[in-house]
Amino acid sequence: MSKEIKFEQGWAYMQKGITKVIRIIEGEPEPPFDSNDYMTLYTTIYTMCKQNHDYSHPRYDKYREVIEDYTIQMVLPSLREKTDEYMLQELVKRWNNHNVMLRWLARFFAHIDRYYVPKRDIPTVSEVGLTCFCDLVYLEMHPTATKAVIALIRKEREGEEIDRELVKNVLDVYVENGMGTMVKYEEDFESFMLQETVSYYSLKASMLIKEDSCPDYMLKSLKKEKERVTHYLHPTTEPKLVEKVQNELLVVVAKQLLENEHSGCGALLRDDKMDDISRMYMLYQPIPQGLEPIAYLFKKHIIEDGTSLIKQTDDTSTNQVVNELQDKYMVYIIKCF
Repeated sequence: MSKEIKFEQGWAYMQKGITKVIRIIEGEPEPPFDSNDYMTLYTTIYTMCKQNHDYSHPRYDKYREVIEDYTIQMVLPSLREKTDEYMLQELVKRWNNHNVMLRWLARFFAHIDRYYVPKRDIPTVSEVGLTCFCDLVYLEMHPTATKAVIALIRKEREGEEIDRELVKNVLDVYVENGMGTMVKYEEDFESFMLQETVSYYSLKASMLIKEDSCPDYMLKSLKKEKERVTHYLHPTTEPKLVEKVQNELLVVVAKQLLENEHSGCGALLRDDKMDDISRMYMLYQPIPQGLEPIAYLFKKHIIEDGTSLIKQTDDTSTNQVVNELQDKYMVYIIKCF
């Protein structure tokens, strides 16, 4: 390239380089960049900036236009024509491609980042590219993506296998579009997923109470929900998710569950089912004030048991009965609690 480059001439050359990048990431036949290609493109921007001394905004604005045009003309149509898991796969693919493109363009436009951006205190070219994706793609597609991901989670809760890696990759798009914050993940996905969790387990609890199988299901469900965090949800979701599951399966139905005549706390004490009592304690122990109903029922059972035994004995044997009761229920305290 000559030392003096008119803007139109220089930008036409840059446009060819950018088009080549796009063709490569779109999978079209195109020879790879070599060191000469890179240096020529970098030098073109460098020379154009030096000629104008002010690192004039047309190159910066043109860069934004290129990203926007590619996104509007190629990325969005490819997403709009797909649904469900196919749309999620395309979203992940397009996000990965977008980042590859931005890395290449950041090299070509490095001089603008190094000198023009600091002087004007404006976003870097990479930040401009990320904002374009967020404003044009993420804002339009995230409601559809959220519904699709939640549908997959519901399928998994019902026992179906799903592509966990795909779900994780989609949720990474939420996190990374937060530009260093968790706002988009929390507001655009997590809040809706937690609402679905409440609806799902509320319905389950009403059925499980009738079947006397809520504690067993609760333990299995908590384990599976924690596994979801490990496989694809963000770690910050775990305490919120656990709280929702505990609330629907234990707190909301606590009275029905603990006072059930066949499987409640009193029935377990009556039948000396220490393992089941231990499990009940373990389930309610992490919940604030969760043990208070169990403590009340435990105390009530001891009083009723003691009163019944004392009525069957004479006054001289009362102390012996009290000592036996203390020994009996101390075993419960040690083994179960």
